[in-house]
Amino acid sequence: MTTPPLSNSGCPMLHGAAFAAHPNAVYEQLRTQGPAGWAEIAPRVHALVVTNHRAAVTLVNDTNTYSKDSRLWADLANGRVPQNSPVLGMMAWRPSVLYTDGDEHARLRWAMDDCIARISPHWLREITRRNALKLIARVIAHGQADLMADFADMVPMLDFAEILGCPPEMTDQMVRACQDLISAGPEAAKGAADFAALLYHLIQLRRIQPGQDLTSWMINHAAALSDDEILNQLFCVTGAGLIPTAAATAWTLHLLLRDDDYAGNLAAGTLTVRRALDKALWERAPMANFSVHFARHDTYLHGVYIPGGVPVLISHAAANTDPALPGRSYDSRAHLAWSAGPHRCPAISQATTIVQAAVETILDQLWDMTLTDENPEPLLRHGPFHQCPQTLPVTFHRKSADRIPATALAGGTS
Repeated sequence: MTTPPLSNSGCPMLHGAAFAAHPNAVYEQLRTQGPAGWAEIAPRVHALVVTNHRAAVTLVNDTNTYSKDSRLWADLANGRVPQNSPVLGMMAWRPSVLYTDGDEHARLRWAMDDCIARISPHWLREITRRNALKLIARVIAHGQADLMADFADMVPMLDFAEILGCPPEMTDQMVRACQDLISAGPEAAKGAADFAALLYHLIQLRRIQPGQDLTSWMINHAAALSDDEILNQLFCVTGAGLIPTAAATAWTLHLLLRDDDYAGNLAAGTLTVRRALDKALWERAPMANFSVHFARHDTYLHGVYIPGGVPVLISHAAANTDPALPGRSYDSRAHLAWSAGPHRCPAISQATTIVQAAVETILDQLWDMTLTDENPEPLLRHGPFHQCPQTLPVTFHRKSADRIPATALAGGTS
């Protein structure tokens, strides 16, 4: 059995306008099926989605039963998934750490962990602050901005261009490719292709001219990665980092601007941005539904039948807000926003550094920002995977860009 027991009309849909407007209502529908339930994640594409926190933790740690290798996806192998399906960009197999198990995963994860660990936290804070100030300088005289398009989306793009070691002449191309890559429209496929081509060029460049950057470290790592593996490792870390970091930045700002208690405590110095981020990760997991696994054989997960070869997604958003989860505290970091188990996000510290530095910088510069959309539940971008606002419009008193020191906008940080 590889198809859902519900008709298409009765199967909850994790895509489209209705899901973007009311995701929690869809998660409630899913919970009626038990710890995991069938959902349509794209037209003609179905998957089991785990909404129970305990079941999710069980699944991600049971590597004997569940695999990350999407070549096990029966419907894809049998031609039942549309070739132009929007979910293939995130779910189709690549030779990267995200889609491997066992010894091969250990080898690729070794390289990934070692290289990411070489990113200096001080340097990362400095480039994030510098890039944030550049973006703020573009809007500071206008008195209004969209915190998504003008800031939260752009900070990690600019940061990643530097982390990867892009020369200045390639940075604009990389940012444009990333903008297309993270879109939910038809340009996403072109963005992915453009981004892969730029990564290939960058790998060749850094083989000749190595630097202190993630690309050079991957090339020279003792795991002896092939060019194809390096490209897909870099594609994975960037693709998996852009929207979640942007979304975490946006939700932290949304909480601080929307919640009077949080905003007041921050102004009084009794609340850190990190604590606001922790609450945002519990309530608004940036990766809403992901951590795709495939059962190696027919099995059961907390009483739910799991056919072999069917995609099983973790709903990080639903698991974090699971009504059955006892003693949830926003001071606890037991949430699943970063997933768990052997495939837990390898760049938690780095993502946190970017979010904190970006949020602190914009709150310092645009301290009087006010959200202009009074809806406490912003519309989300379409698609099953990310929980990210479409827009976050704000207004503030016009200020002169001269208040941002030129030295803060200059490059050359170490």
